Amino acid sequence: MSSLWLMFSAAFIAATLLPGGSEVLLVALINEAADSWLALVLAATIGNTLGSVTSYYLGSLGRFATTPEAMAKGRYRHSISLIQRYGYWSLLLAWMPLIGDLLCLLAGWMKLSVVKSTLMILIGKGIRYLLVAAIALHWL
Repeated sequence: MSSLWLMFSAAFIAATLLPGGSEVLLVALINEAADSWLALVLAATIGNTLGSVTSYYLGSLGRFATTPEAMAKGRYRHSISLIQRYGYWSLLLAWMPLIGDLLCLLAGWMKLSVVKSTLMILIGKGIRYLLVAAIALHWL
């Protein structure tokens, strides 16, 4: 049970603006207890998703601190155009290093649907952790 909390916590922290190696931890924990791979994947997915939803809410609070014009002209313009073009579907990429955190922040800033955003984040992160687990278990 403690390994599940460890996995959840590491995945949560890795999804916020702090860097982390939750995939490495997942592989290590699967190597220790291969029979609990599904519980570990679920803990990682839920923790990482909740971390990204935290970023989403931080982004929604930032709406009042920065004008849309300043955001659209600054370094965020490419990510903003990605979200404007694909909407909440772009959040399937929330698992990607660097861009994922920014996409979640901007989704909140742009007031995308929290339910749809959370669902897309969950799906993208779940697929990533399933792939990591499959590699650790030598399924791929």
